[in-house]
Formats: sequence, structure tokens, C-alpha cells
Amino acid sequence: MKSSEEERGYEALSPFELKNKLITMAQTHHERMMLNAGRGNPNWITMTPRQGFFQLGLFAVEESQRKPHRPRLGSTPEKKGIAGRFEKFTEKHSDAPGVGFLREAFVYVHDELKIDSDEFIREMVDGILGDHYPVPDRMLISSEKIVHKYLEQEMCGGDPSPGKFDLFATEGGTAAMDYIFTSLMENKLLHRGDKIALGTPIFTPYLEIPRLNDYEFVELEIHQNENSSWQYPDSEIEKLADPEVKAFFLVNPSNPTSVSIQESTLETIGELVRTKRKDLIIITDDVYATFVNSFRSLAAVAPLNTILVYSYSKYFGATGWRLGVIGIHEDNVLDKMITALPEKDRKALYERYSTVVLNPDKMKLIDRMVADSRSVALHHTAGLSTPQQVLMVLFSLYCLIDKKGEYKKEAQSIVTHRFKRLYAALGTPHPENQYGTRYYTTIDILALARTRYGEEFAAHLAKNYEPIDFVWRLADEKSIILMDGGGFDAPSMSVRVSLANLPNSAYEAIGKGISDLLADYYNSWKSSKS
Repeated sequence: MKSSEEERGYEALSPFELKNKLITMAQTHHERMMLNAGRGNPNWITMTPRQGFFQLGLFAVEESQRKPHRPRLGSTPEKKGIAGRFEKFTEKHSDAPGVGFLREAFVYVHDELKIDSDEFIREMVDGILGDHYPVPDRMLISSEKIVHKYLEQEMCGGDPSPGKFDLFATEGGTAAMDYIFTSLMENKLLHRGDKIALGTPIFTPYLEIPRLNDYEFVELEIHQNENSSWQYPDSEIEKLADPEVKAFFLVNPSNPTSVSIQESTLETIGELVRTKRKDLIIITDDVYATFVNSFRSLAAVAPLNTILVYSYSKYFGATGWRLGVIGIHEDNVLDKMITALPEKDRKALYERYSTVVLNPDKMKLIDRMVADSRSVALHHTAGLSTPQQVLMVLFSLYCLIDKKGEYKKEAQSIVTHRFKRLYAALGTPHPENQYGTRYYTTIDILALARTRYGEEFAAHLAKNYEPIDFVWRLADEKSIILMDGGGFDAPSMSVRVSLANLPNSAYEAIGKGISDLLADYYNSWKSSKS
């Protein structure tokens, strides 16, 4: 089989499946070290909250042993006086890693959030022991208040004016998306064949989900403009004014282009849903928000229409923990849309949720999501595991007590340093963009070819090579794994580089590898002309 024919076969796959083929190819060259910048999981681990987590676990075990059932069997910790015992524990172990953080967090929760100390510590201790199902199942009470404050700080620029959101703790952002689409369909807010808008380029599974038989949505792409630093032109946003567009689904900051929506566009969308499109459903995945300073989510400007998804995975190096959250405003339009459904649909939904609550008609969408996440019949065991919720709380508190934002500066500095090294080795100025996260970068190979070697050569590349040929040869000839940007609906023959998951020095090798391979294409073309 010719290489181009094989490449065409793989172009039908998701970039994530193509990546597996590229890895196999790269690994055949044992004389070279493989550099896989295709994954988005970070290679840093946030230590202090984790240290606090395990110290809290030791305290929790002590509490359980105060009144044991048997020598090896503890009991459920007592709430009365537990905060005082926790303070004594922190004093006794004041030099242990993470204990100072726990003490600061404890003071913050009491003094600034006004949460009862015994209630908070009892919830954390019981949660970390994991001896009960999550109650409430949607999210533990104090945990929800603390995570809400964190989201207010990071998603709304610290502005509380958007109001209160009900939160549902989930097994990462991917589970959140699954639950959202399931419940929107089950509750007749979306139907097979509906038109939905996708902010593109976008994380590939979000392109693939609407096409599944479960949904069969008609996709309308809202395109970012590469020549405007990957922002959405007003002409693209205006597409959302079409009443046939039922929902707008986006990643913000974007993946793979790695920029957040500029303020003027946020305001345009906010105005649109307040006037022409009061019924537009917005679903925004904001996992990369913390890599942009003064970030504001669409949940901040269109709170009543927006379903917010956030994951702790990238910022805290916690992809394996599966920590996500869904936020829906307590006075949202979706609940109102459910009450306005035809009688036949409302009756069917009443029957669906009648085993969960006494009056299903008054059940909020976010609570329906909790039930749907366990196929309704298993609702009594719903909810994110309580130890996961405790770590989510500690991550949140770590940033809430960090008044100067020192952790944010550290996390951002890692990807920024790698970003600059990559472009320096590539031999081209790195993009300057106040809205850029630098968590990923998308390099348009054809645009680079045009700038470096001229329009004729760029046209030759586009005409004579398959779109994935560049990433294919990078893997085969340089043992460098990058994601095919075209699979994200980014420009053809573009590549996505993750700045998160490799040592700093690797990015010099990647930049040089891209540059050298492009030169190989050029020299081959030049020789063929002579």
C-alpha cells in the first residue's frame, strides 16, 4: 500500500486514534527518543493541597479510632467538638507538610465563608474516609459553597454579580459533558436533528458526539479567525441569532487554538441572549480558564442561559483524579423551558422521575442530571465519591487563600517558558496574545511554509500531500508526536503542540524538528524543479 493511501485511511479516524498509530511508528526507531506532545495532561503535580489531603486523612483515621467497634474497625467520627480536635491536631503536627495549609484553609472557611467549623471539618473527615454515599448526592453542602467561591473567583473574575449557581460534582469534565447531553435529550430540550452551533476549532470528541446516532444533530460551525488571533468575528456570532440554532457548544479558552474569548465578543453574546435569543442554550467547557488572567466565562455574561463545565485536571495536574463540576444558575432558562414543554412531554418526564421525588414537575434540570447519571433507577447511589470531593475542596481553597495569585503565576510560567522555547527553536516569533493560555499552540504548517519559502511552495504542499502527511513524517522520521490540527477543524496540515506534558528541553527539539522537516519538503521540491 502506498503511504498516501494509508494516510487517507487514517484521516477518517479521530486525531486521538491517529495518535496511537503515530506512536507505534515513532517507537520503531529505538535509536531516537520519542517526544509525545500530543497529550494534554500536565507533567506537574500541585503538592501542597495533596499534602494537606493526606494529613487530613491521618486526622480522619484518628477520629474514627476514638470509639472503635473492634481493634481493627473504627467508627463514624463524631461531629461534636471535631473542629477543636482538628485544631489540636494541626498544633501537634505543625511541622508536617501540608498542615500549615490546612490551618490556613480552616481559618478562611470560618472567617470569610462563614461556614460552621464543626460542620466543615465533619464533612471533610467523613468525606475523606468515604464511609457514606454522597449526601446530598449532587454535591456535599460545604463543598458546594467552597467550590462555588472558587468558580466565582476563576470564572467570573471574582465578581459575585452573576448570582448563585447550583453545582453537580462529576467524574471529570468528560463525564460532565456526557451527563449534560443525556439530560438535554431526555428532557426534550434537544432532539435528534436539531441544529447546534459549535465553536471551532474544537476538541475533537465534541465534533464527533453530535454525529452519533444518539443525537444526529445538524452542526453549524462558528469559526474562529486565524488572522485575528483565533477570535470569533461578529459575523460568526451573528449566526447564533438564527432561532433554529438550539444550542451553542464551545471550549473557552479554546482547544486546540488555546485562546479565550475577548471581552467585546463576550458582551456581544451576552446582549444576544438578553434580546434576540433568550432561549439559546450555551454549553461552555472552561477547563483552561485559569491559564488566562482576569478570565470571564460566558457563565458570567449570560448566566441564565449557560451550562458551565470546569475540570481541575489541567491546572492541578490531576487528570487521574477525575474532578469536574457542572454549574447551572439557580434561576436558569432551561428549567423554565421544561415547564413550558407540551403536556405529553411533561407527563412522560413526570413518570421518568416519579421514583426520585414526590413532585417531578418542580425538579430542576441539574437534579435531573444527577438522576440521569445513574439511569434514574440507581439514583440512590449517585454522586461523585466523597474523597474526590474533598480533594476538589482543597484545590479550591489553595487558590482562594492565595490572595496574590502566586500559584497561578507559577503554573502559567511553566507553559509560557516552553511556548517561548518552542518558537525560538522553530525560528519564528512567538505569538503575542493577551487572551492566550499557551497551554497548547496550533502551528499552521502551510502558513509557515508560505512565510518561509513562498506561496508557490505552500501551494505545492497543499496539492501534493495528504493533510496528515506532516504529522505522519514527524513521527516516522523525527519520533515527534503531535496532534493533527485538521481533526479539530483547525487549518489543514496544522499541528497542535501540547506545552504541558514534556520537559522544557523537549520543546526545543520539537521546534527544530518541525523546522527541519519543513526544510526537507522544500529541498525535495526545489530539487524536483531543477
